[in-house]
Amino acid sequence: MTVNTQVLLKSRPAGKPSIDNFKIIETKIPDIQDGQILTRTIYLSLDPYMRGRMSDARSYAEPVPLGGVMIGGAVGIVEQSKNDRFEEGDIVVTHTGWQSHPICDGRGVRKLSPSSAPISTALGVLGMPGMTSYVGLKHIALPAEGETLVVAAATGPVGSTVGQIAKIKGCRTVGIAGGAEKCAYAKSKFGFDNCINHKSTDFADELAAACPDGIDIYWENVAGPVLETVIPHLNFFSRIPVCGLIAQYSMTELPSGRDYLPLLMRCILTNRSRVQGFIVTDYNSDFKEFVSTMTSWVENRRVVFKEHRIKGLENAPEGLLELLEGNNFGKVIVEVSRDPTI
Repeated sequence: MTVNTQVLLKSRPAGKPSIDNFKIIETKIPDIQDGQILTRTIYLSLDPYMRGRMSDARSYAEPVPLGGVMIGGAVGIVEQSKNDRFEEGDIVVTHTGWQSHPICDGRGVRKLSPSSAPISTALGVLGMPGMTSYVGLKHIALPAEGETLVVAAATGPVGSTVGQIAKIKGCRTVGIAGGAEKCAYAKSKFGFDNCINHKSTDFADELAAACPDGIDIYWENVAGPVLETVIPHLNFFSRIPVCGLIAQYSMTELPSGRDYLPLLMRCILTNRSRVQGFIVTDYNSDFKEFVSTMTSWVENRRVVFKEHRIKGLENAPEGLLELLEGNNFGKVIVEVSRDPTI
């Protein structure tokens, strides 16, 4: 292969992104230099944070530059190496983004052992989403036996893992998801005690009935109407790890309707609630502990996972748009090329 296919950020979206914000090009692969490796991308991860990187608004990380390769984690195989740490045939996790044959200097690249779990899990339950769940619960949510945890986007890679770890810790778990099929799956496969469809006309009543003793932990992935419905049920000393705000990533102005900020602030004060935003990289020191613990849970099926597969790098832009609309069912993985481990 002499050509590298790349997906670039062509323009910054105003509101919801569209296919027109992306551009697909092919470039000739140059010879690698000393210290570099050439990898063939097998799997590419699609994640909600990518919407933020398309914007140049102030954030915790630099935006993708216009004309730059879209950012993202990937699993690949080393095809050429002039780096002593890597050999041809190594399976690796990289942060080389939306491209088929990236070249990098090996910094931040991690080798995988295909024998421990499917290599795609390094982008999901054994990767960034799984670690997000692990450290957010460990450091912020602090789940205790008998508490009620509610998590939005309960069938996504973070929400489903949060629910399962909380069950391991002895919590009663209530998921919130978009649709009856997702809710049924959350209960039957991920072990949630209950799951409420936020699209239901009776959502507020159903959530109240599912949480008769209130909510001790609300894991925030979504914001918007879901958060507004949760607020009245927060218990004294409740904790709210703020992991994502997918409902408002593409907002261009404040929403119309009731202002819920006074209600939220009163609940925070009255309940002595802890609300804390976090980014997974805040807790990089926990990575080895996370990998060891989560690998054991996955091998023993105490934690299970679901993937939403998309075939072809050229379909990554549409896949991200669908993800941002909540139309995925599980961790979104783009199959870029053949997986030699299966």
